[in-house]
Amino acid sequence: MKKFCVAVMFAPMLVAGAHAAGMPCPPAGWSQERLTALKASEFSIDDDAQRQQLALGLLACLASPNPVLRDEVAFEAYSSWLRAGKLDNATRDKLYAGLLPAISVENADSDGFRAPFSALVMSELARVDRLTPYLSDTQRQDLLDRATRYLQAQRDYRGFDQQQGWRHGIAHDADLLMQLSLNPALGKAQLNQILAAVATQVAPASGHFYIYGEAERLARPVLFIMGRKLHTEAEWDNWLSQVASPAPFGSWNDVFLSQAGLAKRHNTRDFLLALYVEARDSKYESLAALAPRIKTAITALQ
Repeated sequence: MKKFCVAVMFAPMLVAGAHAAGMPCPPAGWSQERLTALKASEFSIDDDAQRQQLALGLLACLASPNPVLRDEVAFEAYSSWLRAGKLDNATRDKLYAGLLPAISVENADSDGFRAPFSALVMSELARVDRLTPYLSDTQRQDLLDRATRYLQAQRDYRGFDQQQGWRHGIAHDADLLMQLSLNPALGKAQLNQILAAVATQVAPASGHFYIYGEAERLARPVLFIMGRKLHTEAEWDNWLSQVASPAPFGSWNDVFLSQAGLAKRHNTRDFLLALYVEARDSKYESLAALAPRIKTAITALQ
C-alpha cells in the first residue's frame, strides 16, 4: 500500500477516536431510562439511520463508570446489532476506526474501562470479519498488533467491582484474540504472535492471583490455534514447556516460599488445566491428541 493510502486510512481513526473521547454518554437525545427501555426491547430500532447513529454515539459509553450504560447497554447493543447484521459497512468502518486506538494501555482512561470494553466490542467486529470478511489484510494485521501489544503491556488486573462492574482487560482482550485465532485469513506466523502474547499473561509477573475466570478465557485462543493444526506436536511441546517453566523461580518447589510463587503456580496450573479439560473432552481428534502433552506440562508443576 502506498504511503498516501496509509495516511488516508489512519486519519479517520484518529478523528473517530478523539471524537468518541469527547462525546457524551448517554448520547444526545437519549437518557439512561430510554436506553434501558431499548435494551428491554432487545435493541430493536426500526429506523435504520437512527440505529447507525446510535451505534456511533454509544462509543463514549464504553468508558462510562456506570456499568449499566457501559456493559448492559453499549456492549450488549453492539453485540446484538453486529450478530444480527444490523450495522452497515460505513458504521462498522467507523467503529473499527474509533475502537482501534482505544485498545491500548497508553490510551486507557483513568478509570480503566475504555480499553477493556473497546477490546470486547472489537471482538464482535472481528467475529463479523471472520464470518464475512470486510477488513483488509493491513487492517487485520493492525488489529492483531494492537491486541497482542495490549495483552503484553496489561498491568491492570482488576476484574469485577460491586459498584462499578467489570473491567476484565485480560479476559476481554483474550476474547478478541480468540476471534482472530479462528480467522482463516491469519497464518501460522500470526498465530505464533497470539501464542507469544498469551504466554506473557498466563502468570503475571506482579504476583497477581487470577480469580475471575481469566485462565479459561486465555486458554480459548490457544485451543482454537491447536485446532487449526498448523503446528507440530514438537512445537506444542516447546510452547507448553515454556508456559510450565517455574522461571523466575529455580524450581516448582521454590514457589511455595512466597505469595508471588504461589500465584505463579496457581495461575499456571489453572491455565493448563483449562487447556487439558477442553482438549481431553474434545470431539476433534487433533485437539484430543494434544491432551497427554498438556497433562505432561501439568505434571511438571507437582
